[in-house]
Parts: sequence; C-alpha cells; structure tokens
Amino acid sequence: MIVNNKPYLIAETAFHHEGDKNFLLELIEHAAEGNADAVKFHMLLDLDDYMAADHDALEVLRPWCFGKKDWDEITKKANNKGLDVIVLCNDAASVDWAIETKQSIKAIELHATGLNDYFLLEKACKFNGTVILGVGGSTLDEIHYAIDFLREGNQKDIFLMYGFQSYPTDYKDINLSKMCLLQDLFKLPMGYADHTDPNDPDNEVISVSAAAMGFNVLEKHFTHHFGKKRIDAQAAVSLEQFKRIKELLNKVFLAFGNNSLDMSNAEKKYGNTGPMKKAIVARENIKAGTTISLEHVAFKRTNASSYLKQNQLSALLGLKASKPIQKDTFIDFSNVEFTFQKNDISQFHNTSK
Repeated sequence: MIVNNKPYLIAETAFHHEGDKNFLLELIEHAAEGNADAVKFHMLLDLDDYMAADHDALEVLRPWCFGKKDWDEITKKANNKGLDVIVLCNDAASVDWAIETKQSIKAIELHATGLNDYFLLEKACKFNGTVILGVGGSTLDEIHYAIDFLREGNQKDIFLMYGFQSYPTDYKDINLSKMCLLQDLFKLPMGYADHTDPNDPDNEVISVSAAAMGFNVLEKHFTHHFGKKRIDAQAAVSLEQFKRIKELLNKVFLAFGNNSLDMSNAEKKYGNTGPMKKAIVARENIKAGTTISLEHVAFKRTNASSYLKQNQLSALLGLKASKPIQKDTFIDFSNVEFTFQKNDISQFHNTSK
C-alpha cells in the first residue's frame, strides 16, 4: 500500500525519454536528487497490443519501447537510488513482466485509456502490490467497473489517481473538489496527478493544493532539459521547480495535520486560561463567607494560569468564599466552600429480607 501518513511525491517520466535509455537513467538520478519518493515509468512491451495498425502514432512510438532487459536495468537503478518504482502498464505483457520480474515494483497503474480493458484488469488482479487506477476523464460507471472487477478478483490494494493531461491542463478544468466526492463514494485512497503548465507562475501552488485537502500523494512530470521540445514536456517542471514542490508539499501536509480533533501542544498553550483566555477573577475584594454571585465575578487575562475554565462559572455561583479573595485574584475551588455530594445509591440496595 502506498503510504498515507506522509507526503509522497511521484516523479513521472512517461515517454519523455523518447527511447533514449541514458536519458531515462539521468531522469532517475535527478528524481532522487529532487527528493522524490517514487519514480513512474510508462511501460509498453507489445505495441501491437496497445495500438491499431493504422494508428498515426504507431511508428513514432515503436523506437521508444524498451525491452525486458532494459526495464530490468532501469528499475534496478531506481531501486538502488531508494526510489519506489511505479509502472504504468499500457499492455498485457507489461503487467506480466511486473508480476514476474525479480525487481521490486511498488505499484502498477492502469491508465484512464485502459481503465476498463478486461485483459489488463484480469492480470492486475494477480499483481502482488498496489494497483493504481487512473480515473481522470472517466465516468462513475467506468470507475465502478474497474474497482468491482479488481475486488471480485481478490485484489484489495487499490489506489485512485485523479488528474488528466490536456497538454497542459488549465487549472480551471481540474476541479479538485471532485476528489473528495470520489473518495467518499469509493472509500479508497487517492492521489493527484498535476499537469499544470510549468510556465504558469502558480504551478507550484496548484500542484500542492490537493495536499491542503488531505491528499498526500502528488505526481509531477519533470525534466532536466527544461524548455526543450520533447514528448510530454508540456507539463514537465524543471528540477528546481520539482524541488520547491517537494518542499511545499511537506509544509502543506504538515499544515493540514492528522485529521484529528486533538489539540496540538501549541494550540493548548494558546488556549491556556489566564495568560491567553480570560480567567474567572474577583471583580472586587470579597470577604470570607460572602455568597459568590455574578456581581462578584469578572473575566480578565492574568499572568498566571488558572485550572478553572470559563465555562465552569456556574459551578462557583451560590458558593461561599472560604477566605478573603482579593480583587483580580482567581476564584476557584481553593477559596470557596465546596464539597462533593455523594450520589444517592439507595435505589440499588437490596432491601429484601
């Protein structure tokens, strides 16, 4: 399972390598230097299983496809760099490789283009790891079909990845609020794949916005040849941007917190009665034996801390001062006559003889 208790940045390489293995190996190096947690590869072993023979891009993609030995080398390097490996499987043979390889594969992904591909789903059921479903641009029934298929195939480790590439994606089309709705509906962990224009001055802020909503996983295209015309460069940020995004991701995730109502130590200090929140004090000098009423009470900030909270005032009213209480001094159970009353438990006594 992909971690959910810390920021998790996936470095997306896609086909940015254009068939140059050394270029891809360099990307792995830079992903590690950029403090990525994982690197994602688009794997395609059987092009004819992915594209029809008359597809315009068929012969463009063919020289970009690596063989199994190449992928062994590529994924081994990523593992040696301490990166989790995520393989987007475009064809059935790629899923087979991910299942059979001796390399450590954290997750496989089924792209939105093949979300309901029966043969990919069937094989994904057998993968011993996380199966990521790309749900960007997908209808609810398509998402339902894929999830139900995997669950019926006993695949329990399912993760949804939201986001889509529209070369690049306009931030007005992202609709991050949809992530909350999808998570509530499917009860599955979810991450965000950002494809904002790298030249957008707000790219970094938009990228980490989902983290501010509690989604810890972020996927980003990146490049060490920023500005050059290569495939998938439309959404690829520079290495400097990538590093800043990781820093921002860490900060935003910490700011989001742990999804708990518990107060932090800093918050408890801020809520301290007396130095911060006004404490219950004597409005005037009060003589011993005086019955405490509202006219004797004030709420004021003090140097010292009081254990009595503001909303416990009613517990003091009607009690008598056990000793003189000076103006601006705390009124609490140390200077009033207060005794705990015993509960009446007579109704529980066995009176039968």
